[in-house]
Amino acid sequence: MNLVAVTACPTGIAHSQMGAESLAQAATDAGHAVEVEVHGAMGTENELGEDDLKRAEAAIVAADVRVDVERFADLPTVVAPVGAAVSDPDALVERAVSLGRSGEPTTVRIEDESTDGESRGLVDGLRRLLG
Repeated sequence: MNLVAVTACPTGIAHSQMGAESLAQAATDAGHAVEVEVHGAMGTENELGEDDLKRAEAAIVAADVRVDVERFADLPTVVAPVGAAVSDPDALVERAVSLGRSGEPTTVRIEDESTDGESRGLVDGLRRLLG
């Protein structure tokens, strides 16, 4: 399955990159293709292009800050804190693949129990933004 993902954290120092690497490895290990856009200290890296989005069958947004999610409106999408991409990327990939198989452009939100209070506030804000 073809997946796209975005990772982002408030400081952009480590979690964005670690989450991106973890998601890429988990998807590859499970036999899926993935393109991961990273929002970090260096700005946006590996920005998803129109072709990436056309090929995608599902999306993962692992972010503790606001990112452009409108581009995933037609895709089954898993939304989670970036910490979930670091701590359990396999679960995010598995859930995205499951949603992708359904073909329905739905959004599922996943909690990361390791998220601290400050990050949880950012995630709650993201949830309100997404709907």
